[in-house]
Parts: sequence; structure tokens; C-alpha cells
Amino acid sequence: MKLAFIIDPIERLDPTHDTSVALMETAQLAGHQVFITQATDLSVRDSQAWAKLLPVTLAPVTLGEGRWLAVEDWFSLGEALWQPLEAMDAVFMRTDPPVTVPYLYATYLLDYVNPAKTLVINRPSGIRAANEKMYALQFTSVIPETIVTSDREIIRAFVERRGAAVLKPLGGKAGEGILFLEPGDRNFNSLVEISTQRGQVPVMVQQFLPEAKAGDKRVILLNGEPIGAVNRVPTGSEFRGNMAVGGAAVKVAVTDRDREIAAALAPTLQRDGLIFVGIDVIGGYLTEVNVTSPTGMREIDRLDGVRLGDRVLDWLAQNSPTQ
Repeated sequence: MKLAFIIDPIERLDPTHDTSVALMETAQLAGHQVFITQATDLSVRDSQAWAKLLPVTLAPVTLGEGRWLAVEDWFSLGEALWQPLEAMDAVFMRTDPPVTVPYLYATYLLDYVNPAKTLVINRPSGIRAANEKMYALQFTSVIPETIVTSDREIIRAFVERRGAAVLKPLGGKAGEGILFLEPGDRNFNSLVEISTQRGQVPVMVQQFLPEAKAGDKRVILLNGEPIGAVNRVPTGSEFRGNMAVGGAAVKVAVTDRDREIAAALAPTLQRDGLIFVGIDVIGGYLTEVNVTSPTGMREIDRLDGVRLGDRVLDWLAQNSPTQ
């Protein structure tokens, strides 16, 4: 197969952690052709989506002393060439959030990939529909109590009633801007003013789950089915478990509750073309649905002795329009 990955500049990626690199590496090892591009290198010509594609060759990571190791020069690039994306079997949209206006424009350009010839993972319209905080709210049977508002007094009443809460920016990633709120905090007004830009921007406020101390589980879903999980445990005085803020990756199994949550999501994810998704689960509750560039694959592969990329490629081989 020919596979294209729309990523952030490759020199900024961490090959020992990044899921995009893990997917590309697995594809290369399986003998597929791998190309990369950036969202800024997309265009539409004659109602077709094109991209400036660069063939990439990766030096696979190795496992040593319980961690992934990469050589200094871990990738090399071939000559860039503008090509129609429908020449690819699949295109992975893996640009990191936030979902800015240029990000949205990139998804509009990807709408012009012919789905009868090329599969886009995840579907552009699905990415637009699935704000990674808001999307979870439709699954009321599996989420904790949650509100979305820009009103300070509504937030205050929620926090006082629940005893504690977590505030999340709707466009954040990797734990950025997440705040712990509790009644009586003398900084409460300032925290809410900053987060809501003085009442102009809505935020998510979610009941605090004490089980967060035991970890924030990332479960990888492939077409709605759980294929692996990793627990991200807060370290030190940090209440967030995100690996980007120092959370420790710990081996964990996919549980019956995780499968129950996935089953509740699967029909909607499949309807929206959200094939490769990472859900976050705390204390048996769904807290987020990550669809832009979900991570965790490297950690699951290392801890479980698997290669989840093989599962993705097997699925793709069976479901690509040209296979």
C-alpha cells in the first residue's frame, strides 16, 4: 500500500513516544510505501486534493533498559513531489491540536479526497464534528457529571455542589490549561476569568473523580473496538496524569467496563468515520474522546510486548477501497 501521513514537522516528533512515527515504522517494516506531508502543503486542483509528499525512511526504535531507544538520525527524506492524494491507499490526518482555523481549512481540503479510492483516517467531517471535550457529552450513560459554560456563577454553584471539579479548555491538549477547582479557593474568580477570557469562551467543568490519583487510562479504539490500553499515573504533586506533564505510563488491561464504554461509542464513531481514536477513562467513566492525533501506542507496545500498528494495518488492508 501507499500511505500518506499529515503530521507536524517530523524533526519535532519524538520517535520513542509518537504514535504517528510508530504507525509509519510499522508500515515500513511491512513493506508499504510511506510518505509524509504537512497541513500547509495541501491544495485542491480540479476538485481533487493534492499534497507535497516526501517519501520517508525510518530507522526503527529498539527496546533497551525498559524504554525505546532511537538513533540520532532516525529518519531520512526523499525528493518532494506534488501528487493527488487519491494516489494513496490511505491518508492519516495526524496534525496535533489545537483545532485552529488553518486546521479546519485543512480538513475542508481533505474533503476533496475521493473516498472511493482513498481512505482518510480520521474522516475530515468527523474531526470537525468531534471536539475532543464536547463529543463525549452525547454518551450520557458513561460520563461523569459535566457542564459547559462561560458563566462564573454557574461554575461556582457546580463546584460548591460537587465539592471539587476539574475545569478544561475546550481546545486544549496534553493536559494544557486543566485546573482543579474547589470551594473557598481565593483564586477562584481569577482562574475562571482567565480560562473563560472574562466570560467570552465556554469551558468544560467536570466532577472531580478521586480515582484520578490511580491513573487516567488511555484506551485505543480501532473502528470502535478496544485494541490496547495504558494507564497514565500522576507523579509528584501534579494532579494530571497526562504523559506530556510527567505522568508515568503503567501497564494496564482493557476491562469489561472499557469494552462497555467502547460499545456505547462504536456506532457513533463508525457513523462519523472516526476509525483511530483514543478514549480517556477515569474510575470507569469516559472523560474525553481524542480523534485528532491520539497517542499511547508506543507505551502500549512497550508494556504489553505487542505492535498495535500491525492491527491497524491489518484492518486497513481489509477496508481500504482499493484492496
